[in-house]
Amino acid sequence: MNLKVGLIILTSALIPVLNFMNTEDQTPKDLPIQGTWQLVSGVTIEKGKSTFTDYKKDMKQIKIINDTHFAFFNHDLKQGKGPKPVFVAGGGKYTLKGNEYTEHLEYCNYREWEHKTFSFKLTMKGDTLIQRGLEKDEKIGVDHEIIEKYVRLKD
Repeated sequence: MNLKVGLIILTSALIPVLNFMNTEDQTPKDLPIQGTWQLVSGVTIEKGKSTFTDYKKDMKQIKIINDTHFAFFNHDLKQGKGPKPVFVAGGGKYTLKGNEYTEHLEYCNYREWEHKTFSFKLTMKGDTLIQRGLEKDEKIGVDHEIIEKYVRLKD
């Protein structure tokens, strides 16, 4: 009888340990990032200089994320008729492990950005998503850190 009680206690103690150790194969469901997000602000840090952008002022950008892919669309609010017309679109596959989010940009209207990989750390607070990481590629002449703030769009 004491052997059975000892095995039950040992098994009960091992189950949480085994569950804790089984965190290697994390899936995109770790952070609830699937959905449509609107970029509201961003900070670009390049050569020690920070530039803040309010994306609600003159443009609108959304990012759509499903289980395997992301896409983003950015355009000015004057339908291209202002002094600085903007339209940017891109997308591809992504991976998510814990808060490590990596975009594999497969499509982009700035074609030199295609087939680049960018890694970010994500932070979520309610319906706010913060994406922070480096965009660096010598071939396209980009080397800066970005911090972007998104809010989840409701249906």
